[in-house]
Amino acid sequence: MAGTLYLCATPIGNLEDMTFRAVRILKEADLIAAEDTRNSVKLLNHFEIRTPMTSYHEYNKIEKGKKLVEKLKEGADIALITDAGTPGISDPGEELVKMCLEEGISVTSVPGACACITALTISGLPTRRFAFEAFLPPDKKERTRILEEMKKETRTMILYEAPHRLVKTLAELMDSLGNRRAAVCRELTKKHETVFNTTLSEAKTYYESHQPKGECVIILEGKSPNEIRQEEQARWQEMTLEEHMEYYLSQGIDKKEAMKRAAKDRGVSKREIYQMLLEK
Repeated sequence: MAGTLYLCATPIGNLEDMTFRAVRILKEADLIAAEDTRNSVKLLNHFEIRTPMTSYHEYNKIEKGKKLVEKLKEGADIALITDAGTPGISDPGEELVKMCLEEGISVTSVPGACACITALTISGLPTRRFAFEAFLPPDKKERTRILEEMKKETRTMILYEAPHRLVKTLAELMDSLGNRRAAVCRELTKKHETVFNTTLSEAKTYYESHQPKGECVIILEGKSPNEIRQEEQARWQEMTLEEHMEYYLSQGIDKKEAMKRAAKDRGVSKREIYQMLLEK
């Protein structure tokens, strides 16, 4: 009978955030797959966990993943841990989960700390709908594409960034998205945890003269419905009324409905649209 892959969340800073269940699973597992064994051994020693450990990271995720899957098929229970937080969130754990599910191997989560959710909930920005962007891609072309997509995003956005790249990223975000409301969260759950509720412009200016320490989470305001309406109205106003009508008529919409939609788009009554067309 095949074993189970356990995704065990580990603390993102404060060791007291380790759950009782995570400690038990790590002790009972046959093997622990860790992103960085040198880092994880400190955590395991703290909780007196003696389970054998092997490395599983971005650079060996395919080759090592296959070996871990074979061990699971042989009946071993394996616990996967990342350097900090929940495995599978912006790390190679995602690949191992996919490989296990393709082989019919049971995967379960041992929930706990997660930096993106921790930061979101204390940011003061809307939490009902949000988009997790993780780290912006290093490839310039792909990075530009993602930033273009983010311009239109109405949900609150969550990004990760290293301290030495924070100022550059804040500047890019401001150039692409405008001066949005933002929260920069650092040292989450630690003694010097900080949540800087600000704007992109103010954050950039501040961190240009105050070198940040520790991994950063940027919570960014989405595009407001009012902003979208204003942009749409500006777009419609650039069109002639005939072009506006043709936009809808070309979609197979009848003239009466096209007039109704054009009137709504332009913020005028249907009667005004009718009169304007008669005068043409």
